[in-house]
Amino acid sequence: MSDTPFGFGLPPEEPDDGDEGKKKDQESGGGQGPANPFGFGPGGPGGPGGDNPLAAMFGSLNPNDLGAAFQQLGQMLSYEGGPVNWDMAKQIARQTVSQGTPDGTKDSSIGPAERSAVEEAVRLADLWLDDATSLPSGAGSSVAWSRAEWVEATLPVWKELVDPVAERVGAAMGDVLPEEMQAMAGPLLGMMRSMGGAMFGTQIGQAVGVLAGEVVGSTDIGLPLGPAGKAALLPLNIESFGKDLSVPQEEVRLYLALREAAHQRLFAHVPWLRSHLFGAVEGYARGIKVDTAKLEDVVGQFDPQNPEELQQALQQGMFQPEDTPEQKAALARLETALALVEGWVDAVVHSAAKPRLSSADALRETLRRRRATGGPAEQTFATLIGLELRPRRLRDASRLWASLTDARGVDGRDGLWAHPDMLPTASDLDDPDGFVHREQLDFSELDKMLGEAAGGSAEKPDLKKKDDSKDDDAE
Repeated sequence: MSDTPFGFGLPPEEPDDGDEGKKKDQESGGGQGPANPFGFGPGGPGGPGGDNPLAAMFGSLNPNDLGAAFQQLGQMLSYEGGPVNWDMAKQIARQTVSQGTPDGTKDSSIGPAERSAVEEAVRLADLWLDDATSLPSGAGSSVAWSRAEWVEATLPVWKELVDPVAERVGAAMGDVLPEEMQAMAGPLLGMMRSMGGAMFGTQIGQAVGVLAGEVVGSTDIGLPLGPAGKAALLPLNIESFGKDLSVPQEEVRLYLALREAAHQRLFAHVPWLRSHLFGAVEGYARGIKVDTAKLEDVVGQFDPQNPEELQQALQQGMFQPEDTPEQKAALARLETALALVEGWVDAVVHSAAKPRLSSADALRETLRRRRATGGPAEQTFATLIGLELRPRRLRDASRLWASLTDARGVDGRDGLWAHPDMLPTASDLDDPDGFVHREQLDFSELDKMLGEAAGGSAEKPDLKKKDDSKDDDAE
């Protein structure tokens, strides 16, 4: 280990042995000198445009900044919270947002005109949706967010999504060492967990910051990321989204307001849906297998002077789903749930927009492709937690919901959200016609059953369903 902890040291007045290259290396951040205390540099993997967000914090230090660098390092090593350093995640996300998007757009505060335009778009969208769905409005209020405001509002939900996986990594860090070594390596393991939390925090922060430059509302990924009952749109991102579409900005805003308002209706009036989706994420996380061989290699070669090695290991991904029936079921459950949510929104919004917006078809196809491919930030989350939050079967689900509307009407279609066991399954997406024309539950009997249960009656009406293999009471 060197005499300068973590590579910090005062700059020599002259390069060693007159080697000009070493001097340039230190000045550019390529070495371990004060211009590059963690080995991060503007030209390396952690520099601008690189993969290491800590470069934004440490990549251009001069000797006068060493105190601040030590202070931030101390904060990283003294972190004793959960598996992810969310304070650091928030800081990195805000820094990423402040840097702007690749197309050169910078975040800006929202003015009165933009707020008014968003409020009017959501109000009109809710009126149009009244004819397309039996679910009432779910947006008690509407708000126009800047990218930074989106970061602040959605971080609590990202915490719910990421913590279960990060917790497994923290436990695995201690498990890879033999038991007799764990006691001896206690301080080192504690430092590694703190560093792991910081590294996870920087990666999540960067991904959230990048995603803030891509999303147009609070429900873009099919999960309710914002506060309940608040429809949110990002005017700056909506402008960027519609820039090359040859569609009037007002129509773009209104179509996206329809999608946001439709999501709000679904999550507000299907009370079990949020826990169903997040439960599927947690179920998937429980089955994730940490690549212990890679982790053992990282732990065995861990050098306190190069803590970025931990981050590089995270970036490369250390997770893979276990090939077990339980894990396959958890993944199928999540993918199907995301597809059903997005498919319903797609079908309902198209029904509301088609008669009123000339650009409805073009905007629909653009959004479908956007959701199918995902952006850079979604790719980062897929690498970090081994999970892609994309509805792979969006088109199949949308067709099924549209067919249900034709066959059973709006009320019959939306009535399927009354209970998770009533929803189409993955196999139903393969055979939508079979599901659409399957004998339906007698909803009058279901209402009677619920009423009697509320009144304390022990009688249970006989519900007949063509597919008797499913237990209606099973969760």
